[in-house]
Amino acid sequence: MPKKLFNNVCEEQIFSLIYKRFSKELYDTLYYRYGNQINTKDKVQDAFVKLWENCKNIEFENAKGFLFVTAKNLSLNEIKHNKVVLNFANTAPTQQAEEPEFIKEADPKLLRYKEALEKLTESQRVAFMLSKIEGKKHSDIAAILGISQKTVEKRIYAALKKIKEAIKK
Repeated sequence: MPKKLFNNVCEEQIFSLIYKRFSKELYDTLYYRYGNQINTKDKVQDAFVKLWENCKNIEFENAKGFLFVTAKNLSLNEIKHNKVVLNFANTAPTQQAEEPEFIKEADPKLLRYKEALEKLTESQRVAFMLSKIEGKKHSDIAAILGISQKTVEKRIYAALKKIKEAIKK
């Protein structure tokens, strides 16, 4: 059986050789595959860090495969993380909305609208919200609330009248 010439990736010279041989190819592969979705240079460096951390377990012949699989997994993890962050940013309320300074600076009509909604009776508010916010038809609201369609119309009309008066002030 022939003796392996390079079997210890932990040696600095061998690791340097691996870096020189594969870093550009790894960078190009990641850049062409993922573009600007990730920081390609960081992922290349992170893959080499993982190689160094696991150098005792990896033979020279397997170093390229290890690097490419590790870099791919790190890239996919970052893309997945970025999607989660983006979804959270789009759905989470901003902290400013809860601060009193924001309320003072908000549009006065919007504040009057919110106050008017709070002053409506519960039955008016529920009918109004189902109609205007959720876009339900009067017949559907009547079925949900267990009342006649005419009663739903009266509640929505009364709510609209009160809201308009509050906003005009």
